[in-house]
Amino acid sequence: MLKTRNCGDLRLEDAGQQVTLAGWVHRWRDHAGLVFLDLRDRSGLVQVKIDQATAPEAHDLARDVRTEWVIQVSGTVATRPEGMTNPDLPTGEVELEVSTLKVLNRAKTPPFYINKDENVDEALRMRYRYLDLRRPAMQRNLILRHNVIRFIRNYLSDRGFVEIETPILFKTTPEGARDYLVPSRVHPGKFFALPQSPQQLKQLLMVAGYERYFQIARCFRDEDQRGDRQPEFTQLDLEMSFVTREDIMDLIEDMMTRIVEELTDLELVTRPFPRLSHDEALRRYGTDKPDLRYGMEIVDLSAIAGASSFRVFTEAVAAGNPVRAIVAPGCAGYSRKQIDDLGALAQSAGAKGLAWMAVEESEAGPVRSPIAKFFSAEQLVALVEQAGAAPGDLILFAADTPAVVSAALDALRREFGERLGLADPDQIAFCWVIDFPLFEWNEDERRWDPSHHLFTAPMWEDVPLLDADPGRARGQQYDLACNGYEIAGGSIRIHDRAVQEKIFGLIGLDVADARQRFGHMLEAFEFGTPPHGGIAPGIDRLVMLLAQEPNIREVIAFPKTQQAADLMAGAPSEVEPQQLADLHICVVDEAKG
Repeated sequence: MLKTRNCGDLRLEDAGQQVTLAGWVHRWRDHAGLVFLDLRDRSGLVQVKIDQATAPEAHDLARDVRTEWVIQVSGTVATRPEGMTNPDLPTGEVELEVSTLKVLNRAKTPPFYINKDENVDEALRMRYRYLDLRRPAMQRNLILRHNVIRFIRNYLSDRGFVEIETPILFKTTPEGARDYLVPSRVHPGKFFALPQSPQQLKQLLMVAGYERYFQIARCFRDEDQRGDRQPEFTQLDLEMSFVTREDIMDLIEDMMTRIVEELTDLELVTRPFPRLSHDEALRRYGTDKPDLRYGMEIVDLSAIAGASSFRVFTEAVAAGNPVRAIVAPGCAGYSRKQIDDLGALAQSAGAKGLAWMAVEESEAGPVRSPIAKFFSAEQLVALVEQAGAAPGDLILFAADTPAVVSAALDALRREFGERLGLADPDQIAFCWVIDFPLFEWNEDERRWDPSHHLFTAPMWEDVPLLDADPGRARGQQYDLACNGYEIAGGSIRIHDRAVQEKIFGLIGLDVADARQRFGHMLEAFEFGTPPHGGIAPGIDRLVMLLAQEPNIREVIAFPKTQQAADLMAGAPSEVEPQQLADLHICVVDEAKG
């Protein structure tokens, strides 16, 4: 062994022991006859002292050492002199008095500091990801990720789940996003697909009688990137037989609670997790993934607004649409430019504009607003009271279809949550969203689309609506939201062939097409399929929130950029012509026609 102890493990009780350490030089200081190094390995760092008087050869060599060199040192653990301890360092009471030093490998000057927390261009970090991963913050994140996955494995294994791997090469059966396709060399003109999720396979495992399955699954989706998305990602895939949605929700709620309490210092502020219907979440927060760390709930002012003489409001209410608002505390003094910027944000979410009232108790009236003249004095007082606003607050209105109003006010609520610091970064708030509509109407295609996926079961009492009024049918779907993100999506599945074929027909798949794509599923349903359901929490997104990071790239070892590229390896890249020929593929240069 090139080392007998880890750098970060040395403590006061180790004083007097002879040890050998190896790692990277984190910092370097030359004080004439003494050279001090901070030596770092995965466990942490410790101060190393090389004295010219007691170790002249090691001292001479140490004066040439620089940061990020890999070295080995042997010596005696000693207590630091009085007044020289470092209370911020776990090893801060000791140091290693070196007798021998060996350089294991030299290092060029890194393109950015590893021993300092500083803003570094992300493209540079991605280009030298192996250096970026040396930084203590990144190591903490990846170790947290490891601990979360280990906890999940142990938790589910202790509760009778079996971990089973499913294929990475599978059949292309689009489930919402575009598939990554893999050409087959031995079957010219045919393709495998990388799985968007193991959805069909885990349902087949329920048909096979395993009853409780899980997998830490790699999934692939060819879609546009965001801060909380990657083309390849990891999820906990879980399926159970003979359960209701409450059984699955209770299991996940207990597991998530324990993960937060046992692996982090975050404060869990929602316990038990609130359960909101889809309609309620949209009405109160404008989104089905609300951040419950702060209030600022949406209020419906349609009754008062519809009785005013402001045409935007009265026409919206007459058309059956709502007038809703949020109250921004202490923002009544916003300038016209600041309010115009908020209007632009609302418009980017689909709104045609943004109305506002600044609450001011003055002789001129209770509010200052360009639309105040369209309301009576009594209406203004009632409006401020119903909005729950106080002097100094700013009321922001949206009037349009429910979907547009929700999107606009959600965007504004998120903006103010960040701008006013309403969301405590040390808190974590989960909630369940349930009772989703089973379908969404696709106007362009003139058909129904599944709101979750096409294997989600309807509420059993709503099955007659599949013929009578599909838009009113609710799905047995349940989403877990946390701090404004969707963390997990799950549902009770269809286990009856006739119901599954009915769903296929409603979403526009004819019998022949459905059997070509999903014949294996339909046939399996004829061999004694138990009632079953599951859920798939996203590991990357969960760890991102637990680590208090702004995007999932900070908790993935080798992520892609927002352009879905690997800057370190230069992928995707061109391939040799012979490789394409072997796969029976011809690349067309669209620029040349």
